[in-house]
Amino acid sequence: MIINILLPYKEKFSKNKASSVSLTVSNNLQFTKYKKNIRVFGHTVKEPMHEKNFIGFENSWNIFKSKNENIAQKMCEFLNNEKKPKQIIEVHNRPYLVNSIHSKLYHFHKITLFLHNDPLEMKGSISINERKNLLSKLNKIYCVSNFIKKRFLTGISEHHNKVVVLHNGVKRVQNFKPNKKKLIIFVGRIVKEKGVDLFVDSIKEIYNDFEDWNFKIIGSPKLGVNKFDNFSKKIKMNFEGLGKRAKMLGFVNSKSLNKIMQKSSIIVIPSIWQEPFGLVAAEAMSNGVAIISSKNGGLPEIIGKNGILIENINAKKITKNLKKFMENENLLKQFQTKSWDNFKLNSKIISARLDQYRNELIFKN
Repeated sequence: MIINILLPYKEKFSKNKASSVSLTVSNNLQFTKYKKNIRVFGHTVKEPMHEKNFIGFENSWNIFKSKNENIAQKMCEFLNNEKKPKQIIEVHNRPYLVNSIHSKLYHFHKITLFLHNDPLEMKGSISINERKNLLSKLNKIYCVSNFIKKRFLTGISEHHNKVVVLHNGVKRVQNFKPNKKKLIIFVGRIVKEKGVDLFVDSIKEIYNDFEDWNFKIIGSPKLGVNKFDNFSKKIKMNFEGLGKRAKMLGFVNSKSLNKIMQKSSIIVIPSIWQEPFGLVAAEAMSNGVAIISSKNGGLPEIIGKNGILIENINAKKITKNLKKFMENENLLKQFQTKSWDNFKLNSKIISARLDQYRNELIFKN
């Protein structure tokens, strides 16, 4: 069985710049039983993760050509030159590439699609007809949450068996629940829809009343790049203006983020948009961090009863729940234990589920 994974152009398959899709692929790759037979296709990077498995392509000389189309075309040329049928192709988060991949391949292959975002907002899957077309050409569609699956199947009554939920997996690095410091964090892109401004407004209300607590914002407007726009510059100024105990770190790699999460007592996930999955929530649970989150999109599915979920989230509600944790050590430890004990999205388990689906595809006529 040969498995070919196609990453979006913007995904940098490297240790220092990897974002959620690349990290998920890397985590699955670490535990799959098919590692020797997997190739990851993407844009060329320095020091790629899983270097033996990665095949990078440079941009096309044609500046008008889509960067994603270019990578997809070069992958198809690579496979056609091999002349080996019955391979699996796994396209990540670019539904509009499915038609061209399907038409360019000379040999019979099984094509699957991984949806990491809302399909009703993605090129190639917005309309019912576009999604029916995907179902006719694809052998399996993996959705990162039930929320995403429901969105994809909106208005569709057939082929439900082709669409399955496969949550993103997270590696738990430590074997024992880590010791915590009085640290509250926000992790995510510094954009309005992530609710980072609500986090800042909330911390303003409690900063002077809890002088033994520290606060951190980890993230940048664009994943993997520490360039700040006007909105993020304002967030940084307002947040760090509170005092020395409030720091905005920018984007950090997954290893550094994990070290921060190990120390953190509380994470606030104030997304005001419909979060497709909530990788940050899963990472927080793997580190036993108490969670305060909005109740949007796939977040309730990941967190369940193991954190505080807020309907119609705002700064006042965040502040109220932060105070509950900060003023009640027993309650705080109770939710940290819930988070740690009920972490289920281990990469090893998710990778095994994916391998099972791959097996079914290969041995199914």
